Amino acid sequence: MSTIDSVLTETRVFQPSAAFVQQANISGPAAYQALCEEAERDFDGFWGRLAREHLQWSKPFTKVLDESDAPFYKWFGDGELNVSYNCLDVNLANGNADKVAIIFESDDGTVTKATYRDLHARVCRFANGIKALGYKKGDRSIIYMPMSIEAVVAMQACARLGITHSVVFGGFSAKSLQERIVDVGATLIITADEQVRGGKTIPLKPAIEEAFAMGGCDAVSKVIVYRRTGGAVAWNDGRDLWMHDVEQGQPDTCEPVQVNAEHPLFVLYTSGSTGKPKGVQHSSGGYLLWAALTMKWTFDLKPKDVYWCTADVGWVTGHTYIAYGPLAAGATQIVFEGVPTYPNAGRFWEMIQKHRATIFYTAPTAIRSLIKASEANPDQHPRKYDLSSLRLIGSVGEPINPEAWMWYYTNVGAERCPIVDTWWQTETGGHMINPLPGVTGLKPGSCTKPLPGIFAAIVDETGGDVELGKGGFLVIKRPWPAMIRTIWGDPERFKKSYYPEELGGYYLAGDGANRDADGYFWIMGRIDDVLNVSGHRLGTMEVESALVANPLVAEAAVVGRPDDLTGEAVVAFVVLKGARPDDAKAAEIAKELRNWVTKEIGPIAKPKEIRFGDNLPKTRSGKIMRRLLRVVAKGETVTQDVSTLENPAILEQLGKAL
Repeated sequence: MSTIDSVLTETRVFQPSAAFVQQANISGPAAYQALCEEAERDFDGFWGRLAREHLQWSKPFTKVLDESDAPFYKWFGDGELNVSYNCLDVNLANGNADKVAIIFESDDGTVTKATYRDLHARVCRFANGIKALGYKKGDRSIIYMPMSIEAVVAMQACARLGITHSVVFGGFSAKSLQERIVDVGATLIITADEQVRGGKTIPLKPAIEEAFAMGGCDAVSKVIVYRRTGGAVAWNDGRDLWMHDVEQGQPDTCEPVQVNAEHPLFVLYTSGSTGKPKGVQHSSGGYLLWAALTMKWTFDLKPKDVYWCTADVGWVTGHTYIAYGPLAAGATQIVFEGVPTYPNAGRFWEMIQKHRATIFYTAPTAIRSLIKASEANPDQHPRKYDLSSLRLIGSVGEPINPEAWMWYYTNVGAERCPIVDTWWQTETGGHMINPLPGVTGLKPGSCTKPLPGIFAAIVDETGGDVELGKGGFLVIKRPWPAMIRTIWGDPERFKKSYYPEELGGYYLAGDGANRDADGYFWIMGRIDDVLNVSGHRLGTMEVESALVANPLVAEAAVVGRPDDLTGEAVVAFVVLKGARPDDAKAAEIAKELRNWVTKEIGPIAKPKEIRFGDNLPKTRSGKIMRRLLRVVAKGETVTQDVSTLENPAILEQLGKAL
């Protein structure tokens, strides 16, 4: 392979308004260019300046970047700081003590607010309680909790004591949990009795018991349980403690433990397509710097903003853009326990209206599902709500197709809010390629240009740059502070996965991409999702975008399956805006959609099979599980663990070809 064919054409450009540019933290192309040139001219000086300006150091660093053991880069390696201090104590000293830090809305709509003073006191009490149990810097904890103020408290308390945390998403199975407990060597677990989602209680503590029964968890001496519902749970008197009892009687202050900038703040596991999960290890100093900076750059954060990221703390988005970045930047943020469709599909819009949110950051899958819901129930359309408080909206998790982008821009942003379509990964720690709202002209479906200091490129399999308009491997040519440090306990896998020798020292993102004549980046899907049809290599995202551009289609996922004639055949899984059709109607619509793709892209991309479903197989975070769809497309039996799916029964429905 030398390149991936790009078949998506998008010519619309939406420039930021003069009023937005004028007030932006990075205002206009010249300001962006000046930062990019500073990074190019004096790489170490650029990052050193930002680290000194944006973080408080207990021991100042003297060396910015140590490349002597590449790709195991060290940033600010002789400096010391505490992450929790930078998120909380700093805000007690700078006038934010009585500012609301978190507006928490529970599944049933109950609202709880915590100021920076409240949050600091809670974190200190809990940290003191953990410390009294004998936990200290260098220990590892597993956090398996619902979306809540308590989850943020648990993460911040661990950071305050130098305990490396590994948050496991509350939708993961006991088996997934047990694998992570064992791999990270956890000695402490922080969990809850149950969580509440969409009006239902879902047990969490029983999964801990099941994980223990699987073996390998003997190093865990204490399990701390947040009482969310009061539901009955099995109890081990020598091991289990209620969170409120651990906090009881503890002082409201706790001296933060200063750690080296390279001290592991957290390990977050990502599922590999095969084998055991990868524990992505992130540092303290470099990670926090980028979390704080991207809050100010990407979201153009201002003191009076009410910011809302809809992610779960079990994912990296919930780490960087809920638990750490907003607090380090002194923001007021909304934290939400529930789901976007309960009690109805207007929940997000109602919450924006109620809390007067100014910045809204969500996933393309949520947007597409809400497009379908609003067409079915016009009363739940965003235009039925007062969203005038919004000034900026964003997208995260996967590429957003142009038609969903336009709906979001028009109906949620009222054609006045810039959309920050952000490309980044668990491994990158924060935003890498995305529009700056006071700088960048927006193209629907493009994540646009790299942030200052990020040297992104598109190369072929030998590491050579490809020409504009051609697709290839997305790489980052130079290190950056928030980058993955290693895979926990497996440095060889880290090097092989992210720094393959043939690319000559570049970070391999695993995504295919192309860059247009204006230098804008377009993500074409995961490299392992690339379709090879009759010798043409096509990105799945482009075929999906063509399908979703059809007025009948709400969502689509495209995969390949082996084909004797073409090498690989395109199989499309489609969710219509209306009800799922009967067989006769489905055959008619499938024919129409094949012709549509032929017209939009060309006959090479025409799906050989189209399968209709009420939904697509998604994790509870909204991510489409394309690797399961590949199994279904081949007609094979799904043998992988499907406990993380919101809707496992959908796989059977999608097994029917047309």
